[in-house]
Amino acid sequence: MQPAHQKFYAPINFLLGEPLKQTMRILYASILVFGASFMAFAGSTWSVGKANIQGRPVIYKFIDATPPASTRQTLPWLTIISWKYDDSENNGMPSSETNRKMIELEDTLEKLSDNNNAYLEVYSATGNNIKEFAFYIADRKTFMANLNEVLRNRPSYPIDITFYEDGDWSDLAKLHHNFGLAR
Repeated sequence: MQPAHQKFYAPINFLLGEPLKQTMRILYASILVFGASFMAFAGSTWSVGKANIQGRPVIYKFIDATPPASTRQTLPWLTIISWKYDDSENNGMPSSETNRKMIELEDTLEKLSDNNNAYLEVYSATGNNIKEFAFYIADRKTFMANLNEVLRNRPSYPIDITFYEDGDWSDLAKLHHNFGLAR
């Protein structure tokens, strides 16, 4: 499996130990990038971290813990919704207008999280001219039908959707490893 976002994995600059001023800048940037609302599943917590990829910041929001095996077994498909943009003047981060539209999309995607445990968002990444939302899902046709339904009355978004069979959840495991959360 070759995830489209594999290029994002690199040594991580942890927020811990950084001066408070830098941490506050990261927190502020995260709020701007991700908006005030975050998708979550019952009992989960989310973390925000930063990586530098090709000299540019990439901000991640991800679930802290790997879901139980019973959940993972029912959601074998890694699904990446990606939005490529060109904001080379903004160090690879989206412009205010692009970011506003991305937050609208994220708010719309939150409606997917209420659908009978058929999918689970596990992380998003923003930076280096791409925004990605990563889900693990049970069924591609069901996911697409529900995605099209929640997007029906929304503006058109420049997104691509890619599916990968990842029954062992190696993509999330790799992200956890890179942020020092490997269990």
